[in-house]
Amino acid sequence: MKLPQGGTLAPPKILDLVEVVEDLGGEQRRQETNQNVMMALQSEVLFPENSAVFNAQAAARIQAIAQEINTQKATRIRVFGFTDDQGSYEHGKELSKQRADAVQAELAKTVTNPGVTYDVRGYSEDYPIADNSTEEGRKKNRRVEITFPRGAPGQ
Repeated sequence: MKLPQGGTLAPPKILDLVEVVEDLGGEQRRQETNQNVMMALQSEVLFPENSAVFNAQAAARIQAIAQEINTQKATRIRVFGFTDDQGSYEHGKELSKQRADAVQAELAKTVTNPGVTYDVRGYSEDYPIADNSTEEGRKKNRRVEITFPRGAPGQ
């Protein structure tokens, strides 16, 4: 490629690399960029249907994420709940917020970094990551995402 006379190149730009790892059943998904780590857990893994109360196995998964938050020395943590498009939007909004609140409360038991702030929200069926017309897609959309900044190299 040849630049026309007097032409200049745009300044170089470093793009974020994104790595996404999903376990075989799609129950847990991890997405990493240069700045952030996002862990998504399917609601079925955490909660019984239409409930915001989780079992000991779900608590152990959340505690493992909290340990990683401690390792990364993160102080800003987002916990967002999502539902599929079944049922009313208002019910989904309430349920997704209750689930996000429950996960945040469990994280807070293990996260030890001083000055941690949480941003906790329920988004109902907004921001689907899969097709709501299939059960497999709806299952992926029913999730709680935990996002936190990566620690600086060497931390």
